Amino acid sequence: MEFIDYYKILGLDKSATASEIKKAYRKLARKYHPDLNPNDASAQQKFQQINEAHEVLIDPEKRKKYDQYGKDWQHADAFEEAKRKQGSQGFGGGFGGQRTYSGSAQGFDESQFSDFFESMFGGSGFNSGAGRRQTAQFKGQDLNATLRLNLTDILKSQKQTINLGEKKIRLTIPAGVEDGQTIKIKGYGGEGMNGGPKGDLYITFEIFNNTAFKRVGNDLYKTENISLYKAILGGDITIDTLDGAVKLKVKPETQNDTKVKLKGKGLPKYKKEDQHGDLYITYKIDLPTNLSEKEKELFNELSKLR
Repeated sequence: MEFIDYYKILGLDKSATASEIKKAYRKLARKYHPDLNPNDASAQQKFQQINEAHEVLIDPEKRKKYDQYGKDWQHADAFEEAKRKQGSQGFGGGFGGQRTYSGSAQGFDESQFSDFFESMFGGSGFNSGAGRRQTAQFKGQDLNATLRLNLTDILKSQKQTINLGEKKIRLTIPAGVEDGQTIKIKGYGGEGMNGGPKGDLYITFEIFNNTAFKRVGNDLYKTENISLYKAILGGDITIDTLDGAVKLKVKPETQNDTKVKLKGKGLPKYKKEDQHGDLYITYKIDLPTNLSEKEKELFNELSKLR
């Protein structure tokens, strides 16, 4: 496997903080996003590398393994387990002599390190019962992709095709998926080593709010302006929702910032299209301006009555 310098991909050095990693990722993801670079294979490849680098470096445990083992970081647990089993034999005992390897993802001799993994897991161990060469199997590399959707795209479950290089995957996107939510598609990652299983594909959703509503989970929030006279005297108003307009009755003497709930008018719950959150409407009262002399006179009369 070719070594990919995740730090270099994001334009960072090894001392980068989580905040700097996230900031660099967002900037580059916007630049190379497929929606902004249609039919550009190089941009698509760059976008995939950016997502892969972010997925590893933003996770403290994965980043630690990557810094220590470089391109072999996904086999770090197996390496550590084998090293523990060596025990008193020493690091190299039973594997063809003592060897010492040190360094990080940006510093060690990759060819030696990879040779060590090959000798350790790919052919130098022997089956104690049959004297046969024993080959360990390893799961393939997990892949990461980002799928960008509008809020109105998740009102119902839908099928969509994702292009991953030469591979096309058709999947069902559940209604109500959250912004930043990641789902796993088993067996759609990289090829395994020595006959091991394929890795998995992790898809992270970016949900862009293309509506006038604020989303909090499955609930929606919106501010609606009403006239002073409607607030005082009451009456009907029409409110837009995600599934059409509805008529609301404003109660007489409604106060500013009064909140009303429209049950079931929110977003569908994840994988439960028949269940929805609620829509909350907050009334804001518009005060009249540019009053005529007659209107001022009437308001003065009202103030005297109070």
